[in-house]
Amino acid sequence: MRPPGYRRPRAGEESVWDYPRPPRSEPLTEVVRVEYAGLVIAHSQSAVRVLETASPPTIYIPAADVLMSHLQPSPRFTFCEWKGRARYWHVQVGDRCVENAAWSYPDPNPPFAFLRDHVSFYPGKMDTCTLGEHRVRPQAGDFYGGWITPGIIGPYKGEPGTGGW
Repeated sequence: MRPPGYRRPRAGEESVWDYPRPPRSEPLTEVVRVEYAGLVIAHSQSAVRVLETASPPTIYIPAADVLMSHLQPSPRFTFCEWKGRARYWHVQVGDRCVENAAWSYPDPNPPFAFLRDHVSFYPGKMDTCTLGEHRVRPQAGDFYGGWITPGIIGPYKGEPGTGGW
């Protein structure tokens, strides 16, 4: 069933309602950048996007392409029925710190083993996130970490009125 506000995608667009459940992954060809407090925290040409029904793509960056020295472990953990147990990270640069700004799956469920040693960031908690030449718009809400770029259409989980999805 499609939600209110759904429309069919036009040429060059992807609807999050065409993404599968369980999620699927795709390698990215675009450069991914994450900036916070004047520092490029992550820069990668080897990121992966995970596509799940009703949510914009979530971008996972290899830890080797992340300045892990600026990520501090958080006591927060959550559970995803598909990916497994997620641990969270605070991002700190100098005296600036944003709590629970990133997450990873240290021991993902077997179908998502490729996420081991990858980190994802909430674009709304960073100063700037870019995918290719596009500045990312964050997914609404404080739980989902989707990266909205031109051509990705909703409606998306996390927006007002979507709590029952």
